[in-house]
Amino acid sequence: MKRKIRVGVIFGGKSGEHEVSLQSARSVIEAMDKDKYEPVLFAIDKKGKWHLSDSRRYLLDAGDPAAVRLSPDKKEMALVPGEEKERFLTLNKERPIGRVDVVFPVLHGPFGEDGTVQGLLKLAEVPFVGPGVLGSAVGMDKDVMKRLFREAGIPTPKFLVFRNRREADFKAVKRELGLPFFVKPANLGSSIGISKVHDEPEFRRAIADAFRYDRKVLVEEAITGREIECAVLGNERPRASVPGEIIPRHEFYSYEAKYLDENGAALRIPADLPRSVAKRVQKLAVQVFTVLGCEGMGRVDFFLTKRGAILANEINTIPGFTKISMYPKLWEASGLPYPKLIDKLIELALERFGKEKKLLTSYAP
Repeated sequence: MKRKIRVGVIFGGKSGEHEVSLQSARSVIEAMDKDKYEPVLFAIDKKGKWHLSDSRRYLLDAGDPAAVRLSPDKKEMALVPGEEKERFLTLNKERPIGRVDVVFPVLHGPFGEDGTVQGLLKLAEVPFVGPGVLGSAVGMDKDVMKRLFREAGIPTPKFLVFRNRREADFKAVKRELGLPFFVKPANLGSSIGISKVHDEPEFRRAIADAFRYDRKVLVEEAITGREIECAVLGNERPRASVPGEIIPRHEFYSYEAKYLDENGAALRIPADLPRSVAKRVQKLAVQVFTVLGCEGMGRVDFFLTKRGAILANEINTIPGFTKISMYPKLWEASGLPYPKLIDKLIELALERFGKEKKLLTSYAP
């Protein structure tokens, strides 16, 4: 009988998107083909400690997006470079973890989606799903990402960047971007810390809130148009899914609309677009993916204006993986159901790792 592939699923994390990660991980674990894979659960708590979790009771209040949390029944562990069977260790050594064939990071936001965990896994020579260090880092930093868009000629909304509150002048921003506009942390997702600003008092509150989450804040023009998303999958030859559309029922697609209000937004998959426009979205999604140096997976978000302009907003290098999240739903609509999507992502991770193992790590004249 063929040995099962042991997949280390890393979830939780020390970021404002901790709870979102728990929901995504639960869906990934449930969708895995248990005849093919043996999931090994690595939970990271809000203090950054790693734990080996019991697959039978790793979450509390799992059905409530507002209250979901890690179970306290877990053992502290660590990842250390070393022998293949000793890379993942419980600190009390009560239970050997053994070999882990590939890791699936289901982490959103800083300390997980931004290249930090990817660097650790690369250093320890562990195959992992999704983009590497560079693609993850630039995909998380909206300032760097958008500057790379401009360099590559990819249309994106106008934006300004502030590194401290004293620089943030409302009149100057209004003159440059008009009203309304958005204020957001440069390194965060799930709409956390994002505000739509209509006047100066709102601006002051928005700037203060965004700087609670990051040392760099992005201020971006508001685009009137449709919100279109496209999933990308692959390494050297990435391909795009059918585009989908988010139709928010709140003023914008906020954290509440995404995760807490089941009626916060409607998803239209595929999006109702002329074939030529859908093709342009797919082509641009692949371009964004390659320009940012991404591999494995990514979900690219666009604005489609009434005049037909397509503006790239951002990429999510570890997109939401809940059963209602756009990334798996877009691939399902493209003919790749959730369990097969997991198969493909793991296959891509192992394929990349195999190629990297062949590279020289010392000088050979």
